[in-house]
Amino acid sequence: MKLLFILDPLPSLATYKDTSFAMMVEAAKRGHEIHYAPQEGVMWKGGRVIGEHCRLHLLNAEKYLGNPALHDEDWYRLELPPHETPLAGFDAVLMRKDPPFDLEYVTSTWLLEMAAREGARVFNDPGAIRDHSEKLTIAQFPQFVVPTIATRLEGQLQRFIDAHADVVLKPLEGHGGASVFRVTDRDANRNVIIETLTGHGTRSIMAQRYIPEIRDGDKRVLLIAGQPVPYALARIPKPGESRGNLAAGGTGVARPLTARDREIAEALGPVLWGRGLLLVGLDVIGDWLTEVNVTSPTCFQEIAQQTGFDVAGMFFEALESAVAASAGNRPAARVSK
Repeated sequence: MKLLFILDPLPSLATYKDTSFAMMVEAAKRGHEIHYAPQEGVMWKGGRVIGEHCRLHLLNAEKYLGNPALHDEDWYRLELPPHETPLAGFDAVLMRKDPPFDLEYVTSTWLLEMAAREGARVFNDPGAIRDHSEKLTIAQFPQFVVPTIATRLEGQLQRFIDAHADVVLKPLEGHGGASVFRVTDRDANRNVIIETLTGHGTRSIMAQRYIPEIRDGDKRVLLIAGQPVPYALARIPKPGESRGNLAAGGTGVARPLTARDREIAEALGPVLWGRGLLLVGLDVIGDWLTEVNVTSPTCFQEIAQQTGFDVAGMFFEALESAVAASAGNRPAARVSK
């Protein structure tokens, strides 16, 4: 297959842990042709959506997997100068740009959605990415969610804190644990925290009842084509922290799925895959669903290294099957004259 990866700048990828890198290594092992485009390389030009891209060659890339000592720029070579190709000219387009989910990200989903109408196969589906807030999507599955409120009204947030005594406040557009606060009803800073997060009532945020099981880890449960990977990565907070995010200093420990993890995954998996979300990362603390990550879910490498389970292989089996299944329904790509 001819694949286009839409990614952050290549030198920024932490090859020893990056999931997109693991995907590219697996793609190369399977003989697929890899192309790279930055987010800004996707554009509407001449009446169609095109990508300014380069073919990417991996250089002894497998040795970089799981090896932080080799994090440098010697793992790839780009064929220059860039080419311009309609996105429908690729067998699959993988949208793997990391958050923040800002207006540029939304614009990319609009462009990719147009490309899909022209015949491009885009994973995850760009409309589904845009329509599934990584924080608010849990509201569609309330049976798995602790008491939660999303609002920008200070009075509502204050009453929620009073009712539950120990809560977590977080921005709806945040990622990596940034600006996540644990607040109690006795916290002298609760007013200023609410004012800061809501921008004095101009931005909605989420408040959730604190889940003490965070001490055992914030579990990342991966769904691939609706099926759960059999291991989760429990991201355990460092001492004195209430955030398990690896970006916030958490330690990742791979563990088999619990019965409750499977219950959540098996309930959500078919629904989300039916909406075009090939790869999803569920965040589960204790027995509770806290987030549904759809932009660029991670943790392939950590799970593979600790358990031996080939997550990237499972992903590519699903991708190849999805591309093959859609081949007969693909509209013809427009060709410029």
